[in-house]
Amino acid sequence: MTQNRYLSGHFLTPWSLCCFSSLRYSGSAMRGIQHLLLLAEFVLLARCQTKVSILPELKQIFSGDLLFLRCDSSSSGSTVTWYLNDTKQQLTNETWKIGVATPMHSGSYQCMRNGQKSAGFPIDVLDYIPSASLTIKTGQPVMQKGGSVVLQLDNEDGLHGWKCWVYRGGPTKKIVLRLRNNNASVVFQPSRLNVQETVFWCTDTKQLRSNQITIRTSEKATSLEMYPLPAVVGESLTLKCQVWGTNKISRTIFYKDNTIILEGSSSIYKIPQVTESAKGSYKCDATFTYMGRTAGPPYQVVSDTQDVFVQAPAMKAVLSANVGMSCSCPLCPRNSTYHWYYKKNGQPWALMDSIHEFMMPKASGTYACRAVWAIGRSTLSNAHFHQSPIKSILIGVVIVLVILGLAAVAACVYYKKRNTTVPLYEDVALATRDTGDDKYEVLHKGAQREGEYDTLHPEAPGTQKKEGEYEALKREETEEGVYHTLGMVGAAGGQ
Repeated sequence: MTQNRYLSGHFLTPWSLCCFSSLRYSGSAMRGIQHLLLLAEFVLLARCQTKVSILPELKQIFSGDLLFLRCDSSSSGSTVTWYLNDTKQQLTNETWKIGVATPMHSGSYQCMRNGQKSAGFPIDVLDYIPSASLTIKTGQPVMQKGGSVVLQLDNEDGLHGWKCWVYRGGPTKKIVLRLRNNNASVVFQPSRLNVQETVFWCTDTKQLRSNQITIRTSEKATSLEMYPLPAVVGESLTLKCQVWGTNKISRTIFYKDNTIILEGSSSIYKIPQVTESAKGSYKCDATFTYMGRTAGPPYQVVSDTQDVFVQAPAMKAVLSANVGMSCSCPLCPRNSTYHWYYKKNGQPWALMDSIHEFMMPKASGTYACRAVWAIGRSTLSNAHFHQSPIKSILIGVVIVLVILGLAAVAACVYYKKRNTTVPLYEDVALATRDTGDDKYEVLHKGAQREGEYDTLHPEAPGTQKKEGEYEALKREETEEGVYHTLGMVGAAGGQ
């Protein structure tokens, strides 16, 4: 039998023979065998072809997802070249890690190995958040190796048919949830964390999804936590340096790309408004001691490095308040409905019954809204504090009463102050006339020029007494050395 590159008129390309160096076929082979060999040709082609695969296997990719693209090929040990939308990339690893997916990562991905280029692998990163929410109820984004976290899954439309998944670098495994009736929330605890990075997410039977939660492990006493992750442009980002088993941290140094950005006694570094420049690798150096330790120098441990990825804000609803409240989301699908939320006195957001764009609030409190559609939703809108009209009227009445009360107090203070100071002339006259022997009579103005009062003095020679004036006491009319007081001479009511 001779080597033949033909099989029943079908040309076998070198590509289809890449896994086996040679195949020998007889021109007189039976037709059934020829069909089997033709099928084997396609199997060999599928096995030998270079292709791109994604881990974890996500049906939908949302902003903020962690994912890995892998270049699969029968050839190994050779350099890999990656392409995005036919543009060559600098990456040469077999696996391309996308720490935080953004809409900029959308496109067609290809890889080439040993001159064999894969077909395009399309990725479409959705610019909104999933319909369900997965959060850490107990634990931190960075845990000690062997530790465990408690997660909580919430879906406003119920959790019937939902299950969760975990990816630890190998095959994706399912987490069965214990649900009662049509729960809108469930709490569960996955297995212990024994790998460096673990990814959790949840889906339902219709392939609706939750967001991902990524938990990393560290064997060091010091860890760097970041809230929230991923960082969002325009929002705040808090970095906290923590030590397992104690909070007695006396000194902390924060690093970004191995450069000191903050040093002091505070274990918190806050970025009030995130920009693209916040992207980088962060770590912290903590000097600390434990509560029960009474002697010896303090410990000093540097945390593992954590990468901060920055993403653009997802679709966000806008709340406007005038007579009532309206919710809008220009970038959201036209068939969206709206969910309204209410909270008071620092309580968590509570879902309201209204699903319409316009809503007339009744109770005082803080309100927010979001757009919701079949497979996703917008982020929560800006919050607005509403004061009910009845309460506003009551507050207005209280304010008016307070103002009137203050005015009354001011008047009382003024009147009291007026009566305790030196009396005015008219006040003395009105208060003292007809009050007894020891008071002076009011000075009359009738015999005086307007606005003028004469002093009491002895008459000048040749002058005539004016009406209402007091006569000067004459020495000769009194006993020697005795002078009468004015009150005895002309006081009103004197005897």
